[in-house]
Amino acid sequence: MKKELGFGIIGAGAVSRLHAAAVANCPGARLVAVADLCEERAKKLAPEAAAYADYRQLVERPDVDVVCLCVPSGMRLPIAIEAARAGKHILAEKPLEVTLERADSIIAACDEAGVRLAVIFQLRFMPGVRALRRAVESGALGKPVLGDAYVKWHRSQDYYDSSDWRGTWEMDGGGALMNQAIHHVDLLQWMMGPVESVFGRTATLVRERIQVEDTAAACLKFANGALGTIEACTSASTGVPARLEIRGEKGTVILEDGRIAFWDVEGMPQPEEERADFGSGASDPTAITSLGHQAQINDLVQAINQDRAPVVDGREARKAIEIIEAIYRSARTGSVVTLPL
Repeated sequence: MKKELGFGIIGAGAVSRLHAAAVANCPGARLVAVADLCEERAKKLAPEAAAYADYRQLVERPDVDVVCLCVPSGMRLPIAIEAARAGKHILAEKPLEVTLERADSIIAACDEAGVRLAVIFQLRFMPGVRALRRAVESGALGKPVLGDAYVKWHRSQDYYDSSDWRGTWEMDGGGALMNQAIHHVDLLQWMMGPVESVFGRTATLVRERIQVEDTAAACLKFANGALGTIEACTSASTGVPARLEIRGEKGTVILEDGRIAFWDVEGMPQPEEERADFGSGASDPTAITSLGHQAQINDLVQAINQDRAPVVDGREARKAIEIIEAIYRSARTGSVVTLPL
């Protein structure tokens, strides 16, 4: 018998609104508690739920089955370990943590506790992305040739100045790559397969008072022999839709913000695409809707009830972190970096 799962949100900042709205619209899920250092902010996010200033009180509740980690990236490890040991399943925002080592510690803690771990990569649930994935899996594009991700977005100086943790290595883990382009880095490796090596450059060209990059470019070689590029920035004067371009010997598909912009595949006509409004974070991170989070939370609820892994579990989520860490390492050393790290 399927059980209604109680959700608790830890961290009532900007992204938490997406989790709250998604849980409210997901059958089999109910928001029961919110924790934030500012208890009033927790109450404001979900007036109908219990509010705490200490997240441990939320974790201790027997009616909380799933904990949503919406705290800054560099704060997730200790909270995740406590939640896992308390028998709670975990849904973490991206990136899972600020380094591969810390992400692996969370994965290990969840394995040891026997709880499910899912990480938000909501673009994987968009109809256009799913259609491309089916084409890749079927072999319709033929031999992989080029895979490119372009995330040329705008984030204002006010965005970085709004919180003292933004733009820091300790809490953000990186800049345009780790926080904005990571969704498309994930999609790129999902479509093209493992990355064999990278050569990257990063720079802070426009934004001030940040430790991390606002501009990055990298050249990739995939394990299947294909080549690719990643270009990312938050330094653009105007953000434009993020592009994923996948080319094979028999076809090319281009997505813009997860929607099909170009489809030319031998023997496979362009599929009908449901035009759901997922929003776009090109210039404003608050312009993203909760539909993607809702699809992912629904998957997690089903995964728990069916005793299976979520579509994006911890091991899937770490792949994008590893690629980005490799680019950062290459940028620091000026050398090609081989994966796995």
